[in-house]
Amino acid sequence: MFKYILQDAGINWMAIFALITFFALFVIAIVVVWFRTPEYIHKMSNLPLEDDNASANH
Repeated sequence: MFKYILQDAGINWMAIFALITFFALFVIAIVVVWFRTPEYIHKMSNLPLEDDNASANH
């Protein structure tokens, strides 16, 4: 029945593929962020604030 609803609505395979691709990338991004260590997150959050010699010379 769901197949007939999709056919009647005019949804083609490209739209379904785009939806599945978006959902998969979204889930992958959530998983990557979820499994980051707190040390890595802290390091990345302080990265713009750190002063190093290379940026001080400009």
